[in-house]
Amino acid sequence: MTITTAQILDGKALAHRLRKEIGTEVAELTQKHGRAPGLAVILVGDDPASHVYVRNKKIGCENVGFASFSYELPADTSQQHLLGLISELNRDPKVDGILVQLPVPAHINSETILEAIDPGKDVDGFHPYNIGRLTARKPALRSCTPYGCMKLLEETGLDLHGMESVIVGASNIVGRPMALELLLAGATVTVCHRFTKNLQAHIERADIVIAAAGKQGLIQGEWIKPGAVVIDVGIHRRADGTLTGDVAFESASKRAGWITPVPGGVGPMTITMLLANTVQAFKNHIGESDD
Repeated sequence: MTITTAQILDGKALAHRLRKEIGTEVAELTQKHGRAPGLAVILVGDDPASHVYVRNKKIGCENVGFASFSYELPADTSQQHLLGLISELNRDPKVDGILVQLPVPAHINSETILEAIDPGKDVDGFHPYNIGRLTARKPALRSCTPYGCMKLLEETGLDLHGMESVIVGASNIVGRPMALELLLAGATVTVCHRFTKNLQAHIERADIVIAAAGKQGLIQGEWIKPGAVVIDVGIHRRADGTLTGDVAFESASKRAGWITPVPGGVGPMTITMLLANTVQAFKNHIGESDD
C-alpha cells in the first residue's frame, strides 16, 4: 500500500463546484437577456478520442444551460468549406464561442483555422490575439488547460510570487501559455523542453512543477522537492487500460506537498474553463464584461 503524504488537488471536485457556480450565473444571464450563452463545436473527421472530448463538451454545455451548436463534418471536408462555416458562426449573434476540435485532418492547416475564429469567440484561448493579450498582462479569453491549472494552484492557498516554477513541455496549447499565466501570477518561470539539459536538476529546485511533456512517467518521484506542488497535465493509457500521467505518481506523492491525480486532476478543469470562457465571451458581447 502506497503511503501518500501529499494533499490531493481534486480537479473533479473543483470542476463540479465551479460548474455549479457557472450554471447559476447562466440561469441569471438567460433570464435577464432572453437567451443563453451559445457554444458552437466543430468536429472534422472520425478521430475516436476527439468524439469523446466533443461528447463531454456537449454534456458540459447542457449541464450549465448553454445553447449548444454541433457540427460534425466528414474527414474529406475542404479547408475552404470549414473556413466558410467559421465565417458564418463569427457573424451569428446567437454564438458566443467557437471551438474547432483538434486535431483536424492533415490536409487542413490548423493555424489557419484557429486564426479565422473571431478572437472574441475564441473560447479555447488559442488565437494569437488572446495569447498576445496574456503576454501583455491584459488577459482576455485564456487557454483552457493553463487557466485550469491556475485554478488548481489557487486551491493550495500559496502565494505564488517569487516561487520557482518549472514547466516541462513548450507546446502552444499548454507549455507556453502556462508560462505566461505563471509570470502573470508573479512566479519565477523556467520552461523545459526536448533540448533542455539535465531536466532532473531543474525539477529538483522547483516549488511548482507543471508536467506537460506528453511522455509517460518522464518525471521521477525522487526528483520532486519536498513540499512542492505537482500539476500533471499528461494522460496516457497503460496496457491494462488504466490511466497515468507524465509524473511517477506513487513516488512523487510521498515527497510533494500537493499533487494532481491522473485521471481526476487537470482533465475536468479544462472543459470547465472552456465553459467559463464562454460565459465571459457572452458577457463581453452583451456589454456586461468584467474587464
